[in-house]
Amino acid sequence: MADITVTTSPERSANPLLVWAIAVAIPLMLLVPALWNGYPLLQSDTGGYLARWYEGYLVPSRSTVFGLYLHYGENSYFWLNLAIQALATMWILQLTLRVFGLARPWRLFGLCLVLSLATALPWLASMLLTDIFAGLSVLSLFILVLHGDKVSRNEKIALFFFTAFAAATHSATMAVLLGLCIVAWIARPFLRKRIKASSLLQGTLTIAAGAVMLVSANYALSGQVAWTPGGFSIAFARMLQDGIVTRYLNDHCATHQFKLCPYRNQLPETADDFLWSRESVFNDLGRFAGMSDEMGYIAAHALTEYPLWQAKEALMDTGEQLLDVATGENTDHPSLMHTYGIFREFVRSNLKPVDAARQQVGHLTFGPFNLVHVPVALISSALVFALLIIAIWRRRADDVTLLMATVCLTLLGNAVICGVISGPHDRYGSRLVWITTLAVMIAAMKRTPREDETPRENGTRDPSRTA
Repeated sequence: MADITVTTSPERSANPLLVWAIAVAIPLMLLVPALWNGYPLLQSDTGGYLARWYEGYLVPSRSTVFGLYLHYGENSYFWLNLAIQALATMWILQLTLRVFGLARPWRLFGLCLVLSLATALPWLASMLLTDIFAGLSVLSLFILVLHGDKVSRNEKIALFFFTAFAAATHSATMAVLLGLCIVAWIARPFLRKRIKASSLLQGTLTIAAGAVMLVSANYALSGQVAWTPGGFSIAFARMLQDGIVTRYLNDHCATHQFKLCPYRNQLPETADDFLWSRESVFNDLGRFAGMSDEMGYIAAHALTEYPLWQAKEALMDTGEQLLDVATGENTDHPSLMHTYGIFREFVRSNLKPVDAARQQVGHLTFGPFNLVHVPVALISSALVFALLIIAIWRRRADDVTLLMATVCLTLLGNAVICGVISGPHDRYGSRLVWITTLAVMIAAMKRTPREDETPRENGTRDPSRTA
């Protein structure tokens, strides 16, 4: 029997009214949580970013670039920020479908509908937080590096600056993107036909541009040519949660006069309680300004003194982070007190809609949503890893396989970076895991014959369609 190959018929022009209807419906769909809330969703970290414009100094893990982005949306009650996030999401998803040859308005609508119902995506797009840019930047880097020849010059420029901006909004996002570029450079000798040096260089330069953007914003707001602080301090808090700090203090307080020595038997059990609780020894000792040097010293020396313990905890934290994917961490009313305080001090023009929002009057709960989001995320993650293993076993290096590899590396890199440094949190998993569901859906569409494809007999088979 002759082999079958698949050819794609020319693109049929879509109904303009349908295109416009979908172009309006998708952003509204992505912003349903904010529209229901009556105001953009807030998170416990939102205030820390927003305050960067007003306070004029650097705070650990609070990007000044994202702070400026929020500041310019104040007069619109931050709906401008949400509009940018929703439109950027639709744009990146549309480009992703296009580079896979799946560009159809109804496909884009269906994809967004599934992601909106089954994943955290609309909650991320509706929130004043960096998290929406984490997953989108992975997709934009993927398109720029591996499919740059399928988008226009203007789109490549837009992708470049979007990826650079996303990298500058959060150090973990920048680290994940940098890790993907490093792996791509390592893999390039084996995948020269798939990874062009020029495209990979462009992708790598987005990280450099993001770094320049961040340092420039830090200087503009604080007068310091400096990176956003907090690396060792955040790692210290994770070691405290794992019990390593208490052990180090017990071993060394007899010979060292650490500020924490008198409190070593009263330290909080979790990193969040130590760093962010109102009643904490950390506050009593001057917070980051008073404790950064000591925390950095202890964190660095604890790494060398307890290497096996550190390795064990790092492995366990990485595994736990892969499983922590629930939506909505730290968006409940009690956890938002710091953010409310920032609004009351600096953004009083927004107080009336903030106070009237459902989130502030206790109507927001994520339990029912996570009955769907968590199993979908975990099943999608398992399927992505399984599809990659099968592709490697069959020595297949098509576009779908490269997408699976990118997504798997992203999940692993994110789990290591966030789990080991900050400790496992649902927020760190939730902001990225939705791309696994997207990848599974693309794989299903690519492996299934489509209505716009017609089989014809031939003596060869399209490698990308080979089972």
